Amino acid sequence: MSHNVKDLTPEEVKAGMEAGTMLVVDVREPNETAAERIPGAVLVPLQGFDPSQLPDPGDKQLVFSCRSGKRSITASLIAQSAGLPFAAHMAGGILAWKEKGFDTESG
Repeated sequence: MSHNVKDLTPEEVKAGMEAGTMLVVDVREPNETAAERIPGAVLVPLQGFDPSQLPDPGDKQLVFSCRSGKRSITASLIAQSAGLPFAAHMAGGILAWKEKGFDTESG
């Protein structure tokens, strides 16, 4: 069984979130997400990552996100290894998101 991770652009992810068709799961650590995160993203840190703890996206596409796009690929591969169909991540992570001028929140 091969595992593939699909790259999505920040524009695609933002449009999907606005349309209600995507759920973003941020796999960075709590100290990182407290400083800055994508509004509406769900936090499931990669440290101690357990695919069974992932939220049920319902009919939405679950998209992993991190700082630069490396940990989100790892999370997707772990989820796929656990038999979950979550193969999308945001290429470039929150760095690419901010580069596009998209909003972030802190706290």
